[in-house]
Amino acid sequence: MTTETLAAGDPARSGARPGDLRARALRALLVRGGGAALSGGLLWAGFPPRDWWFLAVIALAILTAVLRGVGVRAGAAYGAVAGAAFFVPLLPWVGEYVGAAPWLALAVIQAGFVALFGAAAAALWRLPAAPLWIACAWVGAEAVRSRVPFGGLPWGRTAFGQAEGPLLPLAAWVGAPGIGFVVALVGAATTAAAAEVMGRRRVAQLIGPLGAMALVLALTAAAATATTPQSAPADRREVTLALVQGNVPRAGLDFNAQRRAVLDNHVARTLELAADIDAGRALRPSLVIWPENSSDIDPLRNPDAAAAITGAARAVGVPILVGAVLRRGDGTTTNTSMVWDPVTGPADTHDKRQLVPFGEYLPLRPLVTALVPSAARAGNFVPGNGDGVVEIAGLRVAVATCYEVAFDALVTDAVRTGAQLIAVPTNNATFGRTEMTYQQLAMSRVRAVEHGRSVVVSATSGVSAIIDPTGEVTQRTDLFTPAALVATLPLGDELTLATRLGSAPEGAATAAAVLALIAASIAARRTRRGTPNPAGAPAQVAGT
Repeated sequence: MTTETLAAGDPARSGARPGDLRARALRALLVRGGGAALSGGLLWAGFPPRDWWFLAVIALAILTAVLRGVGVRAGAAYGAVAGAAFFVPLLPWVGEYVGAAPWLALAVIQAGFVALFGAAAAALWRLPAAPLWIACAWVGAEAVRSRVPFGGLPWGRTAFGQAEGPLLPLAAWVGAPGIGFVVALVGAATTAAAAEVMGRRRVAQLIGPLGAMALVLALTAAAATATTPQSAPADRREVTLALVQGNVPRAGLDFNAQRRAVLDNHVARTLELAADIDAGRALRPSLVIWPENSSDIDPLRNPDAAAAITGAARAVGVPILVGAVLRRGDGTTTNTSMVWDPVTGPADTHDKRQLVPFGEYLPLRPLVTALVPSAARAGNFVPGNGDGVVEIAGLRVAVATCYEVAFDALVTDAVRTGAQLIAVPTNNATFGRTEMTYQQLAMSRVRAVEHGRSVVVSATSGVSAIIDPTGEVTQRTDLFTPAALVATLPLGDELTLATRLGSAPEGAATAAAVLALIAASIAARRTRRGTPNPAGAPAQVAGT
């Protein structure tokens, strides 16, 4: 809306009848509300298994257009609408076997963070160079929801929808938060440029928004050129490895009641792999990676399970990284990836550090179980406190167990510690044939580029994959079928700029957003006192 429209809001000045004004306000509300819902839907549609990465830019252009010229409370409301339209279709895998309540509750909580962004963006449009500050606010909102509550939920971060897009090479320079920043900046700059054109401003005023987009495109092209694979040096280290996807008897929560069958499936598929190696049909690997939960029977307490794993390791002749559930003396359990040597048995371990709240453990257990007795079904796992690296076959391997791959700091810490390869053992059987496994695979592709490491995704029921350091999936399996993949992969020793910087760019963007919000608050006070807005800032339209 324009300042002339504001004047029309005064019947004495415009001559408009109150009924006409109400109809006008309702139309504006419906248009903006519909635009917010559309933006959330487009953002979801850009995520795997679809490869429509470009929809994220369109979605954020629409959302920032909706938020331009509205009040803070209206911005929060439109942000909430966009968040719901995004997270409700993104997260149904959460309730695949436990019902809609957990899924919808989680979607509402996550939508709240988009509401915070909406309120911030509405205020930031007052400032010069608004697209820059809005992009910082988008990064800040994603940073906060990746940490709170209960450790946060990074699922659905903008970068994880860009694995097929031209921005992926930027991950090596600015990490996942940097990709989100670029997408938001292009979207907001597009809105600013369109507003200048529609407002019939001078061409010179387009320089800022169009310059921002040109800078982004130049940086993206430079990053793509810099990360284009070159011919491999003669002394580059490589490793041949295998992953095993044993499959499960059937999907669903009763997967855990079939734990012996799941272990037997992984042993059997490993024995088949050993036969292929002996017959020359497959390369001999230096190590084998099994998925998370491949042995939910504690092999340190159950001799039968230990004997089965040892038999598989001896057949293939190399150590296996086994996903096991280990029972502790106090009644708690750990989700552990354990190196199992064919001669000496159990060796180095990684205990999952980032546990799934209300799944692997129950926050506020006494209170929650008193309110919802069925919540007692949640696990009693405790987190590990290691560095996320295991030593296996003379290599240092970063282990990001399932959910952990979504968390920047966990993978970054492991690579900084010296990991040469990233393994993502995961159990997706409890989520059936939903989009979850494809969304998680995209995260692993981003991590490969971000840290310049090959990534191996080993899943109980699929999709398992081999990913090279450019983020390319070179091999993958189908869902719910036994399989084994063997590949020779480069090992990484150098640290990318993103790995070195860690969370610093994300923190800087968040701090910039906070400072910009303070400046916007000061500008708003001056406006109320009769001081003009900064040049180029849109007038606020109350109530729309």
